[in-house]
Amino acid sequence: MISSNSDHPDTQQLSYRDAGVDIDAGDQLVANIKPFAKRTLRPEVITGIGGFGALFEIPKKYQSPVLVSGTDGVGTKLKLAFQLGRHNTIGIDLVAMSVNDILVQGAEPLFFLDYFACGKLNVETATAVVGGIAKGCELAGCSLIGGETAEMPGMYPKDEYDLAGFAVGIVEKDQIINGNTIQAGDIVLGLASSGAHSNGYSLIRKVIEKNRVDLSSDLDGKTIADIIMAPTQIYVQPILKLIQQLPVKGLAHITGGGLIENVPRILPDQFMAVLHKNSWEMPPLFHWLQQQGNVAESEMARVFNCGIGMVIVVAPGDVDSAIQSLRAEGETVWQIGEIKSRTSNQTATVIV
Repeated sequence: MISSNSDHPDTQQLSYRDAGVDIDAGDQLVANIKPFAKRTLRPEVITGIGGFGALFEIPKKYQSPVLVSGTDGVGTKLKLAFQLGRHNTIGIDLVAMSVNDILVQGAEPLFFLDYFACGKLNVETATAVVGGIAKGCELAGCSLIGGETAEMPGMYPKDEYDLAGFAVGIVEKDQIINGNTIQAGDIVLGLASSGAHSNGYSLIRKVIEKNRVDLSSDLDGKTIADIIMAPTQIYVQPILKLIQQLPVKGLAHITGGGLIENVPRILPDQFMAVLHKNSWEMPPLFHWLQQQGNVAESEMARVFNCGIGMVIVVAPGDVDSAIQSLRAEGETVWQIGEIKSRTSNQTATVIV
């Protein structure tokens, strides 16, 4: 038997807002982000933000389409975003991590979805974050087609949130880039990173904490805060144009694990990449981190991109054309190594 209200000393009616969830704030956020999403729309979008599910038509130009999907977050770079109150570019990082991943198989990103979770929704902060996500989608040429905002009281510290992103792309089945055609003598090109991107931030934060670093202090003409919060470079448009112009044999997105662990992921077992350390310019950030943290060179190579955000493998005869194409799109590119045969006792990536 259910007791009446008169049986209880507290007769206050409870609402979802009393429990810590503000539905009106969520509705306001949706209203705020709709203009952002609208700027990213591709012709294939049938329904977008606001429905239970978003509909997207396969582009008609593809004859034998294969969908490529990827998901990622931005790691503990979020902690620095909270500390510095910088929320407008962290969304670019989120998009970059997923679209760059699916790009390495030759996929054109089609659409993106985000997951934003917090304890109490701050509409202004969330709007800034999603605005960055939309900017990242514009840079990648994909649609921000939907997402989820989860307000969960008690799950997160005050003023903190978590992010995850999901990208879906498309590639012709006979144009998938998988590294199978890589052979000895092929050339390795490296595209400059914009900084640490979204990897190694637990170590970056440890260096900052250990040395009590003033993030407003200068490093190479910029504040350390500006350098460590620089958004991840999105390589989609320059790489897609390159793929249309010449056969790209392999692509590797340099994330956690650095050059040492990411380049081997695209190499056939019988080959190795020999990279020349002095062939590219390592940004001041990485020299500073190594010095301030007394980080071993081998650890730097496994944790950070060290200035190379994307690796491209092409045939020797295509090197000049590839470099010219990438530079025309504003990318900084270096010839950083070559592919060689290897034996079973040799490592798959050697930096000399």
